[in-house]
Amino acid sequence: MLNFPQTPRSLPRVMTDPVIMSSGDGKQSNDDDSGVFSSEYRRKIIIVSNSLPLNAKRDKVSGKWCFSYDEDSIFWQLKDGLSPEADVVYVGSLKADVDANEQEKVSLQLLEEFNCVPTFIPSDLYKQFHDGFCKQQLWPLFHYMLPMYPGNRRFDRSQWQAYVSANKIFADKVMEVLNPEDDYVWVHDYHLMVLPTFLRKRCSRVRLGFFLHSPFPSSEVYKTLPVRGEILKALLNADLVGFHTFDYARHFLSCCRRMLGLEHESKRGYIGLEYFGRTIFIKILPPGIHMGRLQSTLDHPSSSNKVREIHQQFKGKKLIVGVDDMDLFKGIGLKFLAMEQLLQQYPEQQGELILIQILNPPSSSDKDVEDAKEEAYISAKRINERFGLEGYEPIIIIDRHVPFYEKAAYYALAECCIVNAVRDGLNLVPYKYTVCRQGSSKLDEALEIASDSPRVSALVVSEFIGCSPSLSGAIRVNPWDIDAVAEALNLAITMPDGEKQLRHEKHYRYVSSHDVAYWARSFEQDLVFSCKDHYNNRCWGFGFGLNFRILSLSPSFRRLSIDHIVPAYERSSCRAIFLDYDGTVVPQASIVKPPSPEVISVLNNICSDVRNTVFIVSGRGKTSLSEWFDQCENLGIAAEHGYFIRWGKHTSWQMSHADTDFAWKKIAEPVMRSYMEATDGSSVETKESALVWHYRDADPDFGSWQAMELLDHLENVLANEPVVVKKGQHIIEVKPQGITKGSVAQEVLSSLTKKGKSPDFVLCIGDDRSDEDMFESILAKPYSTTSSSAPQIFACTVGQKPSKARYYLDDTVDVMALLEGLGATSGPKSRYSTETPFEKREVCFENDV
Repeated sequence: MLNFPQTPRSLPRVMTDPVIMSSGDGKQSNDDDSGVFSSEYRRKIIIVSNSLPLNAKRDKVSGKWCFSYDEDSIFWQLKDGLSPEADVVYVGSLKADVDANEQEKVSLQLLEEFNCVPTFIPSDLYKQFHDGFCKQQLWPLFHYMLPMYPGNRRFDRSQWQAYVSANKIFADKVMEVLNPEDDYVWVHDYHLMVLPTFLRKRCSRVRLGFFLHSPFPSSEVYKTLPVRGEILKALLNADLVGFHTFDYARHFLSCCRRMLGLEHESKRGYIGLEYFGRTIFIKILPPGIHMGRLQSTLDHPSSSNKVREIHQQFKGKKLIVGVDDMDLFKGIGLKFLAMEQLLQQYPEQQGELILIQILNPPSSSDKDVEDAKEEAYISAKRINERFGLEGYEPIIIIDRHVPFYEKAAYYALAECCIVNAVRDGLNLVPYKYTVCRQGSSKLDEALEIASDSPRVSALVVSEFIGCSPSLSGAIRVNPWDIDAVAEALNLAITMPDGEKQLRHEKHYRYVSSHDVAYWARSFEQDLVFSCKDHYNNRCWGFGFGLNFRILSLSPSFRRLSIDHIVPAYERSSCRAIFLDYDGTVVPQASIVKPPSPEVISVLNNICSDVRNTVFIVSGRGKTSLSEWFDQCENLGIAAEHGYFIRWGKHTSWQMSHADTDFAWKKIAEPVMRSYMEATDGSSVETKESALVWHYRDADPDFGSWQAMELLDHLENVLANEPVVVKKGQHIIEVKPQGITKGSVAQEVLSSLTKKGKSPDFVLCIGDDRSDEDMFESILAKPYSTTSSSAPQIFACTVGQKPSKARYYLDDTVDVMALLEGLGATSGPKSRYSTETPFEKREVCFENDV
């Protein structure tokens, strides 16, 4: 456990500066006025949710507001698992309307007495935000209800603007109590999905976690949301993003891959996404229940009394219990149809089996909810008329507010619990049922059973709810398959007690050990881990509005500016310049095209300087490269990663490994072609020295899966061959050992040194994994043994990513602008304008901050 100084519980209220900059030494120079805090303060964990975990009511006599903690709220319960060395502060909305002239007084009271910061969103804005965008757009979509679904409203831009405005208010309130040097922020649920962007914009190094308490839909469903990109990028401004199940996390990762081109990696049990130099970690763990709260309810006299009452009322009957919110996705009507099928198929259960359906009050009064409720009542009435007897109804609906002690009594007496939702988040009903079936000494006394009697339970759960993966002993069902649900209910009722006991014990062990405190403690620990490198890197903020993101780079990894490289370029007398082709000189593209006249002009301008030796080092074949650069007389070309080398247009091609045996191609090519036939959008490229399987145009997910399979397949079948199998950017390549771009750089530099032209300036630019060999080669050792000083070396990667290079440029536009700038210092100006695209981009970069 981390050690933090013991201090008073007072919470400073501080506004912060929204500007994000970083000084050259890696320390934030203007991040957030964090100097106003001192080490005497205890760190805080700030819990941000749509609603505060408070009950609020106005005293009718005095007119004063009275507040108390809502002990049923998961946000109040999770504090038991958080570090005792931190203060827990809550930010959210009150479940009551407070007059504007009372808000300041109430705010002070809540902060001092409850560590709560109310947001006080105006009622009109809150209606558009919560009842509008949250409930009419996000909630249906995340439960797989597409916009064309009957009753689902089309996208409303004004509701989206209200959502953004409300999230901005939440951000303002968080910043009032945030000490960015020490505090952690934990944001909850779909109401606040763009909040991470506002917080990251205010404070580049904020320690920020987000947990989604609802399903995350598949990419095909999520893509229908018009603001899909804004929300996805906002979530990536968090350090840790949590989900109930791997399915939900997998859908999120798929969206990041398909919409943003981001790949994820799993390292030592952690799933991470690289995003502009930051690593966003993915957490998969569902919350649990509060065992202490539930146990105290079971021990309360009200529960014992209710158990006796229900036991007497249904004496001799077998009870199935269902507890659901009244909404479209809980599958209540389907559950009733399954009950009807069960009674029809197994007549012996008629008169013996009763389904108790408790309906929690609906959260909204939409017509769709009312229609679903009416349909459920009609089904129940029809089934009761068909199978009912005097004093017996197979389906009993309890449609009122049911206190928890009464629900606990039904749980404790029911032989089976069914959760039949067609789509749901976690749903803690099965957990509560399991604990209630375990019972307590007070319930044992009420039911007159021995304390050491075996405990049994049976669960029927939909495979579409978040708790299903964690309940391996439950009978999982497809709620749409009425026959299967009926069979599952019958199996649960007739299952031998011995098997019920084994399943119950397995569930109880999991539920009791993975409670809400365990979940909160685990999330906090992973959040601390996710933020451990915050102050090791330099940070820049860029992008406007919800496209804002942070660029985080190692202090030794910096942007290669024209002002930085030109002085070294001008001082040098012998220069070596190595340039990758695809993704460096020209953008990556699925359609093969020759370089533009502008590119040829820039290269010719650099090559015209007699002090320069310039090489294009590419994986492409010699034929296409020689045709494309036919107009560049002094340009050296290394084709197929250096298997062929030519020092200029009028020199002949040299082979670096002339005696190579290519018998391995007869093994590798059929394997590659079989994967090509099985993977739509892929292709096989046959080179003189190598074979390449391309999958850039394949489905992103399927292409990546097939690439990993092909990589493993080729490594196995070619294990005894003198070749290497490598994975590049959307390619799998097989080539002879020893042929690398690094060897090209070594050969060129060595040749120049032998001729007495030892380079005092080396520039190498590339974007792919194969270019890392060049970076490593030129950085490994000095190539001048006679020069009094070491050469100036500039290894530069294209794009912000982990690299052996010490510099980076954003894209091919920056690369060509840099080369154009170098050419302008020693030769005639090219066709580019005086203000290069590189210079324009630098201006944009600063203004974005």
